[in-house]
Amino acid sequence: MSMTSDLPSLDSTTDVAAWLRKLADIAVTAVHPDSLIPDLLPDPPPGRTVVVGAGKAAASMAAALERTWQARCPDAPLSGLVVTRYGHGSHGQAAECGLVEVLEASHPMPDDLGEKAARRMLEAVEGLAEEDRVIALISGGGSALMTLPAEGISLADKQAINRELLRCGAPIGQMNTVRRHLSAIKGGRLAAAAHPAQVVTWLISDIPGDVATQIASGPTLPDRSTPADALRVLERYAIEVPAHVRQHLERDRSAPSPDDEAFERDDSVILARAHDALDAARQAAEAVGVTVRVLGDDLEGEARELGRAQARMALEAREETDAPLLILSGGETSVTVRGEGRGGRNVEYLLGLFGALEGEPGIHALAIDTDGIDGSEDNAGALFAPDDWARAREQGLEPDDYLSRNDAYTFFETLDRLIVTGPTRTNVNDFRAILVLPRTP
Repeated sequence: MSMTSDLPSLDSTTDVAAWLRKLADIAVTAVHPDSLIPDLLPDPPPGRTVVVGAGKAAASMAAALERTWQARCPDAPLSGLVVTRYGHGSHGQAAECGLVEVLEASHPMPDDLGEKAARRMLEAVEGLAEEDRVIALISGGGSALMTLPAEGISLADKQAINRELLRCGAPIGQMNTVRRHLSAIKGGRLAAAAHPAQVVTWLISDIPGDVATQIASGPTLPDRSTPADALRVLERYAIEVPAHVRQHLERDRSAPSPDDEAFERDDSVILARAHDALDAARQAAEAVGVTVRVLGDDLEGEARELGRAQARMALEAREETDAPLLILSGGETSVTVRGEGRGGRNVEYLLGLFGALEGEPGIHALAIDTDGIDGSEDNAGALFAPDDWARAREQGLEPDDYLSRNDAYTFFETLDRLIVTGPTRTNVNDFRAILVLPRTP
């Protein structure tokens, strides 16, 4: 969808920070459930419709579904529950839900409320008939929020393994491979429990490459990975696990086969992805005369190193461009935790970029997580302008020093450059924008 009319033109009087903030708003709005679900809702089935779901966007997806449902088929039965992150469902549009219950649990570290929510979802789809339908609302963050350990594995086991996966900087796809094979609900197990009812899955992707089975670890989709794949991930990062967890991964065959009849009538669609957010921003910028270069929507790797690499790209572009150039990228980077500082992957990326630019005139940048929360802090991300380099030096702020402690949050907080939006109630991962202005003659 186009948001082009909302972005002002760029000239010598433009507040560039405000311009970048507006661009980010356009990107996030394009992937919000309010603009995605109303055109998708099917006619009610002969039987019941049960909604289940998990993720940072689950509450807003449920609210958009319920509003459309009540407008089009108010007499048809609708029930169910979804779980979202603390603070992402207790107010705002999610409060409109009256038929679908909205629960909250912990992210990124799972807790017992996420375990209880997952158990209730299995109970909600138990005993359904062929004439019934399940609508599964799945978005990023669902793996931690829908935590139901496999038999013989405790919540404490999963928490410990999750903590180590986060600390070592494992890509989200590898993390979710482990999570699926330690779960009683992921890897298609929720869909198998709902059989013979049809399961329709609507997804908002936060996964680089948009592999549907990786989004929230695929609770309703058939999984072709194996427990051996999960073991290889643990071995790659030298993560020690208790003997009973290793034995489970060596013996478990509980995941339904992709050829299982439980999936024969099921359907799934990805409603929004990082590409859609970047494309909305691209359209908006091009409409006001800015040249746009999109590097990709699936960039991964160490956050600070990606920032440094993109700094080199921006410096080269500044030597060549005679008009404003916007460099966009998305995806999900990783942070290898080396210190005890505060920060998420977007501010770590931005600090790597900032340090490599060393205040180069004419280069501004912004990086946010589209869910409104960068890691576990209260900010979505941050931004900077060229003159922030001098301000940082005046205050004794050395980028490499803060990077060594993983303390990018404190660095940008001191400069008053954090972006705090609160939960956006959607999630297609990172949105990064570098604006390169031409040299003044």
